[in-house]
Amino acid sequence: MTNPHPEASPLPPGQKARPDFPRFGLAPYAGRFPHDATARTLQLSGGALTPAVISSTLQGLERVEQVSDFHCVTTWSHRALRWGGVRFSDFYQLHIAPRTDPALGVRWVVLRGQDGYQSRMLLEDLLASGVILADTLNGRPLSLDHGAPLRLVAPAHYGYKSVKHVSHIECWQAEPQGPQSPFAFMNHPRGRVAHEERAQWLPGWLLRHVYRPMIHANAARFARAAAQHAATKPATTGDFDAR
Repeated sequence: MTNPHPEASPLPPGQKARPDFPRFGLAPYAGRFPHDATARTLQLSGGALTPAVISSTLQGLERVEQVSDFHCVTTWSHRALRWGGVRFSDFYQLHIAPRTDPALGVRWVVLRGQDGYQSRMLLEDLLASGVILADTLNGRPLSLDHGAPLRLVAPAHYGYKSVKHVSHIECWQAEPQGPQSPFAFMNHPRGRVAHEERAQWLPGWLLRHVYRPMIHANAARFARAAAQHAATKPATTGDFDAR
């Protein structure tokens, strides 16, 4: 379990605690939702491994629970979230490592969500302690707001690395080319919270002042989109709010 009492530890540089845990992200993704909030299938591909489809993603792996803080790159943090799932390192050893070419090796991993969002991370960061593929939050199945049916949780990294609605994992020997989002400058190759790696090219402390005024409006935009989606779509087991 990762830090069972994170609320007792100091927040990272530039972060401020927020009492709620809103649905949040880049504005273009506010109205995007997974096409199947119950599917547990993951596609594996990329130049460094043999493609495969894993239909029972978490089956056969030790389940873990961890309590950790969530740090949004826009400077808000929500403390002491209890995530449940499996360690990414365990998933990697069972499903990915046997399919990789030892002569090539894996250095970079791209994670894609059903909503079209993606992020890339160094394999060494994904294999670190505390990085999990989560399917529960605070003892309940993930809601659509927070990544149903499956999301990455990487507490040492800003939230934009923790892809929601994960559906596809790609493994590469070298860093893939091309932007991760419509706003390339907003993506740092590692995005580590302790180092304020908020984005490329600009210092993290400077971006605090750029991001903070956007928080309220962006949270409201995502909340409206979720309400509209819920009003037009029958409820499923993944639709409730698991805050």
